[in-house]
Amino acid sequence: MSAPQQPGGDPARDAGNETGRARAVITDGLPSQLVDTDPDETNEWLESLDAVVDHAGRGRARYLMLRMLERSRQQQVGVPALRSTDYINTIPPEREPWFPGDEDVERRIRAYIRWNAAIMVHRAQRPGVGVGGHISSYASSASLYEVGFNHFFRGKDHPGGGDQIWFQGHASPGIYARAYLEGRLDENQLDGFRQEVSHPGGGLSSYPHPRLMPDFWEFPTVSMGLGPMNAVYQARFNRYLHARGIKDTSDQHVWAFLGDGEMDEPESLGVIGLAAREELDNLTFVINCNLQRLDGPVRGNGKVIQELESFFRGAGWNVVKVIWGREWDPLLAADRDGALVNLMNQTPDGDYQTYKAEDGAFVREHFFGRDPRTRKLVENMSDQEVWNLSRGGHDYRKVYAAFKAAVEHKGQPTVILAKTIKGWTLGSHFEGRNSTHQMKKLTAEDLAGFRDRLYLPIPDEQLDKTLPPYYKPDPDSDEMQYMLERRRQLGGAVPRRRSEFKTLKAPEDKALDVLRRGSGKQEVATTMAFVRLLKELLKDKELGPRFVPIIPDEARTFGMDSLFPSQKIYNPAGQRYTSVDRELMLAYKESEQGVILHEGINEAGSTASFTAVGTSYATHGEPMVPIYIFYSMFGFQRTGDSFWAAADQMTRGFVLGATAGRTTLNGEGLQHEDGHSLLLAHTNPAVVSYDPAFSYEVGHITKDALARMYGDDPGAPLGGSRSPDVMYYLTVYNEPYNQPAEPEGLDLQGLLAGMYRYAPGQGDGHKAQVLASGVAVPWALRAQELLAQDWGVSADVWSVTSWNELRRQADAAEEHNLLHPEEEPQVPYVTQRLQDAPGPVVAVSDWMRAVPDLIAPYVPGGMATLGTDGFGLSDTRPALRRHFHVDAESIVVRVLASLAQRGEVDRDVVRQAVEKYQIRDVQAAPEEERSDPSPAT
Repeated sequence: MSAPQQPGGDPARDAGNETGRARAVITDGLPSQLVDTDPDETNEWLESLDAVVDHAGRGRARYLMLRMLERSRQQQVGVPALRSTDYINTIPPEREPWFPGDEDVERRIRAYIRWNAAIMVHRAQRPGVGVGGHISSYASSASLYEVGFNHFFRGKDHPGGGDQIWFQGHASPGIYARAYLEGRLDENQLDGFRQEVSHPGGGLSSYPHPRLMPDFWEFPTVSMGLGPMNAVYQARFNRYLHARGIKDTSDQHVWAFLGDGEMDEPESLGVIGLAAREELDNLTFVINCNLQRLDGPVRGNGKVIQELESFFRGAGWNVVKVIWGREWDPLLAADRDGALVNLMNQTPDGDYQTYKAEDGAFVREHFFGRDPRTRKLVENMSDQEVWNLSRGGHDYRKVYAAFKAAVEHKGQPTVILAKTIKGWTLGSHFEGRNSTHQMKKLTAEDLAGFRDRLYLPIPDEQLDKTLPPYYKPDPDSDEMQYMLERRRQLGGAVPRRRSEFKTLKAPEDKALDVLRRGSGKQEVATTMAFVRLLKELLKDKELGPRFVPIIPDEARTFGMDSLFPSQKIYNPAGQRYTSVDRELMLAYKESEQGVILHEGINEAGSTASFTAVGTSYATHGEPMVPIYIFYSMFGFQRTGDSFWAAADQMTRGFVLGATAGRTTLNGEGLQHEDGHSLLLAHTNPAVVSYDPAFSYEVGHITKDALARMYGDDPGAPLGGSRSPDVMYYLTVYNEPYNQPAEPEGLDLQGLLAGMYRYAPGQGDGHKAQVLASGVAVPWALRAQELLAQDWGVSADVWSVTSWNELRRQADAAEEHNLLHPEEEPQVPYVTQRLQDAPGPVVAVSDWMRAVPDLIAPYVPGGMATLGTDGFGLSDTRPALRRHFHVDAESIVVRVLASLAQRGEVDRDVVRQAVEKYQIRDVQAAPEEERSDPSPAT
């Protein structure tokens, strides 16, 4: 309930002065339960504040209070910091550092890059090409990047190892334009912008795509929101490497260039707390606040810089605002009453955008003219001088001061909020317009005006409206020599990607023995089988330290809590508390040198860690092997975009979808039971997916994957070379069953290629082929028994380790045959294996039918499929499998139905089987009988 307002009164002041009444509760982040030990002194302070307000005004009182808050923090009184400050620069003019460069030369370099970036996009819109591009984002951020290139961004030849930089995706033309001046790209390549297939000699990718330009770009950024998140986890991983003694990363800095509109993505702000919590002062966000999204204002009615300041300050970041250029300094110094600052605070972003789409007279009238005191501040300025009042993100000295403050700040990550104009310098058709993001061409008038504004010596006759020229000064010019010398001093070209590293040795065969010999009478899930293998690999003195388990708060579910005591959980602060389970064998143990990255309930952050670890071979020259294990449903469905970016960045490592399948996680229901991730993974060309049934399969797949990604690759299982830039996705299950020993004479080639005959059928009856993967193989083996026992059918059971790889190999063979009709046709592997196999083919898995159906076009004679289509349900495993008709009895009926379709048995046999097994009745599903999983000999 609010205090009663008396005419002309102040409720807060009146309430505070009433003796005998409780003090009003302060809800602004300040303590409200403190005891007043000296009420008289308190009243003196309050009366002093009232006197200042009465005699000097609220502005003076506000200033004094801010100074008191500042001093209280210096004295470590413990008063919370303000969430936002005035709409002015954080660094006042008197605290700006000396600028060490030649600002005039750097201004000319910027002009050349601005021109070439815009012309590259303009020329890409020429007739017959028309691929477009984005001009305005780089135009707004050129000064931000150039301060970095000339003074801060350290290349890979720097003694400290070089910085990692996330360039804003839409700013790629400017980065290409600088590389052109540096001699890293030529005009022909610039003219191939966005023409990666058709342009002679190859073109340039639209955005930062390492996979498409593997020697140039390091980090993909155009899927907005992923850049901020991945940058945070990269900075954290750098500290992790340092803490474990693998590499000294103390002199490396992570920069992320972002857009203010991009900060609306949940991922952009969702992990900033981690950066503050772990004191990642090796990280700087530079947010280009041009106040515009792709279609219009970011916060037309509000102030996005103030909003972001509150977010980051509240999360614990150091915030540096760069809002006004140097031309504003005299005006702010003359603003004795705070009237100008008050206008700056009150003006919404929508108006700021409009001001820069008009002229100086409009700004004078509609901004300064709102207060007689501010109107008087500019009365001696011309309209052009008013128009030339610049924004801070375009002022080189202001930006330099902010960058220097960021890299020197300790104990917190820093965010720089730089106010700019979208489309700056491109002309009135572009600057501050809502449509500027979609504009790809300059008019003849814009070209001439742009040239003149940049003072470029390009004659009118060369300003062809379709193919205006690029501009490159003489190699011996001051600008070129200066630019190249600055990069030499800072460690070479940026961006630049390297991927040279010492290959890792293959794991010892004895590490696989624990899986190859089977589990005997003990029932073991394939998830546990992998964990057992990982434990063995971690014991290897050379290979072991390279493994990095990444867990999103489900270690105990996956049986990985057994790693806590030996490997420990990474925490830069160690474990300062007394653990509640310290006496237990599997106690939760944290350490500064911990190996495990335990990310909490955070699949997005876990995937970002996976990417940072899995690209360490390139970013640091240190191959690290991420083992990211997660609840299967929350993998490719929840973070598929991040896996796509990881593929672009050429991440290597292992992704384990634990609790895989739609019926194995039987109690969890619709949003936990996964029957489709293998299908989603198939859409990612860099993901190699396997669905192993047995522990020895897990072992061989893992060994082959390590050799392919990190070692001396023996080649593809069917011959030929293969890319190491892949991620291995293994679906493993939480359902325990007896793991058989590795069969003698194992068809290892087939296992790795995607399928092999595991258990040949016995007897002379009708023949059939049952293809099964993962946890469905035991169902198929039970069906094999029932078919032989009840119906005299001899069925071969195949373990399909990868439907996905079989389909890819078949597609590749078909593509080859299309392009080489003069050669002997290649036969897909799945076709080879089944073309002489007698009887119908039935496929079954714990996945939706579309997963096995990936190979259906290449199965001779066709294939019937059983799967778990639909949403997951909570029930017993037998009931769920009967519901989806994938259990052993349903497999039997499907095989008999296929035989009947071929005319090999009477259709009444199918009816008899349906009635015998009561497969329409979920409650009739028997408790699962486990057949001996060892293949018959």
